[in-house]
Amino acid sequence: MLTPLINITPLRAFCFAMTLALFELLTYLASDVVMPAMPVVVGELNASPEFIPHALNLYLLGGVLLQWLIGPLADRYGRRPLLLGGCAFFCLACIATFWVQSIELFNLLRLLQGIGLGFVVTVSYPALNEAFSEADAVRMMALLANIALLSPLLGPLVGTLLLEWVSWRWLFVLFGAAAVLAWFALYRFMPETLGVERRDGSRLAFQPIHLLPLLAGYGQLLANRRFVAGSAALGLVGLPLIGWIGLSPVLLIHDEGLSTLDYALWQLPVFGGLILGNLVINRIADRHALTTLVRLALWPFLIGLLGMMLGTWLYPSVPSLVIGMSVYALGLGIANAVLYRMTLFSSEQSKGLVSAMLGMITIALLGLGGALLAMLGAGASLVHFALAAGAAGILALWPLRVVLSASTNLPEAIPE
Repeated sequence: MLTPLINITPLRAFCFAMTLALFELLTYLASDVVMPAMPVVVGELNASPEFIPHALNLYLLGGVLLQWLIGPLADRYGRRPLLLGGCAFFCLACIATFWVQSIELFNLLRLLQGIGLGFVVTVSYPALNEAFSEADAVRMMALLANIALLSPLLGPLVGTLLLEWVSWRWLFVLFGAAAVLAWFALYRFMPETLGVERRDGSRLAFQPIHLLPLLAGYGQLLANRRFVAGSAALGLVGLPLIGWIGLSPVLLIHDEGLSTLDYALWQLPVFGGLILGNLVINRIADRHALTTLVRLALWPFLIGLLGMMLGTWLYPSVPSLVIGMSVYALGLGIANAVLYRMTLFSSEQSKGLVSAMLGMITIALLGLGGALLAMLGAGASLVHFALAAGAAGILALWPLRVVLSASTNLPEAIPE
């Protein structure tokens, strides 16, 4: 049973944590469930297949659009009102998609839906760490990380199954309805973590917003070499996976002529590797230093990317591409949580500010990088994707070198 640091019952604490998990699941699934339907969407809206990856890239960019402001607003007015507002905004943006008649409006609403992801990253993560003890908070963050890892796997499968029964427009209505349920659950169970008396008698104070100190804080983070390198590394190591999520409908459904079910099944080994990596890090995290864990993750990370590039070039086929992506995803699953922790604690500034800037840099790199891969023709063929995505992932070696060389004073391991 969870032990809250604030004066709420363990049952309410548990329901609060599960409700946060539900809202996060919705925001992550919303990025992926629609992808199997995108060939139909662009056809119905009289748009080019080139718009298919925009559904994911714009969603990710929406996630970074307001994080710089959401974090300070949550410090000033509290976690609870900001997350309730973010959930309501996400709900309305989903439901409005039912009536779109142009690809331009569809893309705008995808951008607005992505803002909901920004609320999850910037508000709910600090709220968990403020509401629970360190051990409980780490366990809950691990659960949320598992949800983030599972959603790209479940998304295409859930989307494919739902499309057998409803149109793509009703997919967004279903997400809106689920967001309504999440809002009522948050309203019922989410406590405020700022300005309330804690069990030890202390209070976490609201932080006033002063524009110049706020900008100065962000400037200090941008001047922190280890923080910038860690944020860039987090974005670049995940870029091949984001490219795969955005472009695999083009590669597999549009180009290779596979069914939506076959498309969804080919996601299983890739995201299975990601989940396996997460399970591995959960088992070995307390046995090795953080830098050792990152170096360990680089083996499958690089073997997968180089194998994908060489194998797909020599034998252009879906299995060649997916095998390399799966090995790479194993390394990504091992490295991701470690890199996040190393970067989050690379600065002594408030974690709301650090997490906001970290999220902005990481998601911006993922969104812009995914769009750049599409513009450079990574969706033209399996070989083009393998070479472009592999090169993008290998770019992470430069910021990783900075992170590893500058991290001698970090904690020795991730606590259980």
